[in-house]
Amino acid sequence: MRNARLSDEMLRQAGVIVLVLVGGLAVVSAQRDNHSRDTASNRARSPMVRLPGGIVTIGVDQDEIARFQKIFSITVRQLFEESVPKHKVRLQSFFIDKYLVTNSQFWEFTKKHPEWQPGKIPPEFDNGKDWKNGSFPEGRANHPVVNVNWYAASAYCRAQGKRLPAEAEWEYASRGGLTAPLFPWGDEPANPERANYSAAKLHTTSSVGSHPPNGYGIYDMAGNVWEFTADEWAKYPEMPRSEPTPRRATRSSSEVRTRRVIRGGSFDGDPINLWVEYRDSHPPNGSQPFVGFRCAK
Repeated sequence: MRNARLSDEMLRQAGVIVLVLVGGLAVVSAQRDNHSRDTASNRARSPMVRLPGGIVTIGVDQDEIARFQKIFSITVRQLFEESVPKHKVRLQSFFIDKYLVTNSQFWEFTKKHPEWQPGKIPPEFDNGKDWKNGSFPEGRANHPVVNVNWYAASAYCRAQGKRLPAEAEWEYASRGGLTAPLFPWGDEPANPERANYSAAKLHTTSSVGSHPPNGYGIYDMAGNVWEFTADEWAKYPEMPRSEPTPRRATRSSSEVRTRRVIRGGSFDGDPINLWVEYRDSHPPNGSQPFVGFRCAK
């Protein structure tokens, strides 16, 4: 029944990413995708950056929290606890979009896949905050698409022969080749010239690519909109782990209650939200004006 759950076709379009812990290392691997659609035109319009694989260290240790509290002038330790502990992740080589997915790109997707048009998604999988009259506001074609849920974002990526990035991939890409920066541009303090966040006082999205890219040539990895990742929300693993522990979505009814990791901060975020290590979560059926996405493969 359509009103009881997402259709099998819509779930298949969304796909999953698997994060497996093997021998003390979190290993990111993608579910194979045999359904590449609309690929040629969107590749031309959605340039990607290839990043090499390897072992990277993400997260922070408990004894580092005091230093970050001082840097961000924040007394609440809990905001940093979600990034504990520091651990290693083995990444395969991957590609990631240089830009956030825009309104015009997502609009083209909905024309070819009308099941994802406003008003056609079951209400329990979406909170209904979509475009008016089936299209985005005038003058915002190049703004990041927002008010889309995790399922729609996943389906969009899959239609391009891509997928949502794993959390570890997103963080690795955000660093721009730097070892342990505070922000995608380095350790210099945040300011409106570097990112669209609360200090910019726009209180809304800006065109993608409006601020300088990081060292990998990737734009908007801090501010503008939060970005969905593939991962389910969970505490970072304590190291080491001797048994493989997969983290993946299922098609059970519990899937709609599984929050997803979001990264990067948004137009009304504070500097701590722009911190490369900062983690937050969002319900997969939650469409909000401050959450968007980009694709990887």
